[in-house]
Amino acid sequence: MENVLDLLEFFAERGRPASLAEVSEHFTWPRSSTYNLLSTLSSRGYLYEPIGRGRFYPTPRWLMISQRVSGAEPVPEDLLKLGLILRDETQETVCIGAAAGQSLVFLDVAPSPARIRYAAETGQRVPIHATASGHAVMSQWSASQRASLLRKVEFERYGVGSPMSIDAVEDRIRSGLHRGWFKSASSYSVDLGGVSVPMNLSDRTYSVTVAGPLNRVEAIMPELAVRVHTTVKRHFGADYFTRFVPNLASPPIELDTQP
Repeated sequence: MENVLDLLEFFAERGRPASLAEVSEHFTWPRSSTYNLLSTLSSRGYLYEPIGRGRFYPTPRWLMISQRVSGAEPVPEDLLKLGLILRDETQETVCIGAAAGQSLVFLDVAPSPARIRYAAETGQRVPIHATASGHAVMSQWSASQRASLLRKVEFERYGVGSPMSIDAVEDRIRSGLHRGWFKSASSYSVDLGGVSVPMNLSDRTYSVTVAGPLNRVEAIMPELAVRVHTTVKRHFGADYFTRFVPNLASPPIELDTQP
């Protein structure tokens, strides 16, 4: 299974057909196993030979299946639009995330237009216990649900801001709820900072995170958090957090309704 995913990423980066020899050489796979993999995928309709025999490329079948999977539980359209709006207003990368086991997975990323930015990718996973995004999502769980997950965590020092115990994670969640937003400063990615809020939509909890280089965002985190709150209220209703995230405080300063 891992080889299939590696192969798909290889074609996505390459952008053109490849021969058995090129695939085998790129991955240092034995030619026999490479042949078996390419033959199997071809027979199932996932690869074809667009420019003659011996050179392979993915078919649209991959897209069809991914669209079916995404369509079964899509990210709410309004949430995707919110990510783009916040990206334009803050000029920083905005990530929409949700829990996936012990990870937080980015379901959508609106990248910053800045040359130096947080280069997150859709599908990327980060430790749910070590990130502002993860803390935002876990803040909406029951204490027993959080405890069940955190007991399984192997705490690791990713950066100077990494929480190193269950109590440290719980402290950050309590502080975030009281503050009205969750923050990260070199907690997982070194020299990266961000602010995040939880959003409960369609019976699922998502995180909306604005992140960027720490030297650019650390001093303005409160302003970014107010911007997130204000923009959410502008597009989801002034009482959104009161109705759907009642345990989250509001930042003390509100911005004008215009960006």
